[in-house]
Amino acid sequence: MELTTSRATRSAGAWACLLIPLILGLAADLALKNQSFAALVTERFYNDSGRLTGVDSRETQLIPGFLHLRAHINFGAVFGIGQGNRVLFVAVSVMALGLLIHLFVRSGRQRIYQVLLGMLIAGVLGNFYDRVYFGYVRDMIYALPKWGIFPWIFNIADTLLCVGVGGMFCYSIFVREEPSGDVSRIDTARPKA
Repeated sequence: MELTTSRATRSAGAWACLLIPLILGLAADLALKNQSFAALVTERFYNDSGRLTGVDSRETQLIPGFLHLRAHINFGAVFGIGQGNRVLFVAVSVMALGLLIHLFVRSGRQRIYQVLLGMLIAGVLGNFYDRVYFGYVRDMIYALPKWGIFPWIFNIADTLLCVGVGGMFCYSIFVREEPSGDVSRIDTARPKA
């Protein structure tokens, strides 16, 4: 029997690069969601079966005209695509987490790559938590409301996902690392007598 280990899974530096943005990003996302919804929601709307269908919210200006907070619930994916497909989005999140963990195992000594993976995992987990626990994603960040250029309301998890994907794209273009042959095999078979 052979077990495979990787340089990344045996490296404290790799784990730090993954876990620091993951923990900080997830904590910031969930904290802002909880605080925003506690402070901003003025009314909740339910359907006949008692399921929450929407919220009414106050708006707070963090940077007037540039960055506001307004509570909003999203039953879809990014930009509200695919409303009502909760099971699909939960399944996609689980598959994405599996892929991101696989990429970390194969990441070797690529520290920037590991930081980006931590951001992506935090983003996936933040919205995954909302979908599983609430049945919708809590959004509250409203950028550039003065001009109406960006009409979507989003959250920190969405920001981590967008920055992480953009960072991965740039990383793949500008950083050319040779494959590290990073996986080492450990033979766990019994010694022959």
